[in-house]
Amino acid sequence: MPVSDARDLIIVGGGPAGYTAALYAARANLNPLVIEGVTFGGQLMITSDVENYPGYPEGVLGPAMMQDFRRQAERFGADFITDDVTAVDFSERPFRVEIGGDVYYARAVIVATGASARQLGLESERMLQGRGVSYCAVCDAAFFRSKNVVVVGGGDSAMEEAIFLTKFADKVTVVHRRDEFRASPIMLDRARANPRIEWITNAVVDEVLGDDGKVTAVRIRNLNTGEKTDLPTDGLFVAIGHDPNTKLFLDQLDHDEAGYLEVQPGSTETNIKGVFAAGDVADHTYRQAVTAAGTGAMAALDAERLLAAEEGHEATALAAPRAEAV
Repeated sequence: MPVSDARDLIIVGGGPAGYTAALYAARANLNPLVIEGVTFGGQLMITSDVENYPGYPEGVLGPAMMQDFRRQAERFGADFITDDVTAVDFSERPFRVEIGGDVYYARAVIVATGASARQLGLESERMLQGRGVSYCAVCDAAFFRSKNVVVVGGGDSAMEEAIFLTKFADKVTVVHRRDEFRASPIMLDRARANPRIEWITNAVVDEVLGDDGKVTAVRIRNLNTGEKTDLPTDGLFVAIGHDPNTKLFLDQLDHDEAGYLEVQPGSTETNIKGVFAAGDVADHTYRQAVTAAGTGAMAALDAERLLAAEEGHEATALAAPRAEAV
């Protein structure tokens, strides 16, 4: 297919990174197509109150914030398809993106499919997400000031979450299925030295209990004896890891052992020219809405500069670096 017949840009993913990329790309007249996925909005769709995103001084519901992001990109001309990409071909340009039997072509692609927090797989956990069940201490710890919370996990992430939560909660109980931990010795020592952290090992959470739509306790099962105990708590933080939503791209894009996409230094471009990665697909360190949005803007600017250079003229973002304030 001739490049001239393809779209300038396709954005795969509809969370903070994808929507911000769409906003910047639409304002740069790239007419982006956003294939946002059936479960659009990313992890913020299971987040109740968001109080750490700039511009929302009173806080905002996660789904409402994603609707704001989407409407703003749509206002400037971004097109949306609420479906999942089923196949991609980055072997030649224009790139090929498929949704079932429908095929779309683009000169550039931004991958912004995010990452998913690993869950315990409990129905009660799902029902109480955003109502006391959380997957991000940095996001939600402030809601548990002077309360008691439980952290499930045994790796560095769990130790980091537990230590951070002690800045707000009166007591943090770490529940781990073994008496040995995957966490690095230094992180484990820090957590054990914290007087606000208590430990329950050789145990798992079998059920999350709630009343009036809020977490009130977790049912813990001892793996040695089978005994079940209800532990009162105001919140449950599941810290058993994240998985990047990159399975569709792993055979074509460079990635690390965990599946996170790798980008060029100082850029969002992947190993394939014209394919960019933004948000949690390439970030296993920060995983915040604001950092995802930032890399979404970066990816759109990188795509615009590439396309402009190939057309032999200067990118609008370079000519007017503060255009977003206009």
